[in-house]
Amino acid sequence: MKFVFPKIVENKLTTMRRLGYHPHPKNESFIRRLGSNQFPRFHIYTKDTDQGMEAALHLDQKGVCYHGQTAHSGDYEDNQALDQEKQRIINFLSK
Repeated sequence: MKFVFPKIVENKLTTMRRLGYHPHPKNESFIRRLGSNQFPRFHIYTKDTDQGMEAALHLDQKGVCYHGQTAHSGDYEDNQALDQEKQRIINFLSK
């Protein structure tokens, strides 16, 4: 699920931490766990654009099944949890 939110004044890392996200250990994205386990979790990639910050959000249901692969079980569109998380982020940044 892709969406754009307004440009932020503080740096990206601080903003994402205030939203409850932490840097992903393997790439320049952020994750937010939904419980005490590693999965499920929200996973968001961000990119600065002229219109604001573009976000690509998905929900990782479980990790990689086969060693050396990147494919995993995730929800990318038409998901109530994704819609609610998107709205939570937009509402938080609108304040």
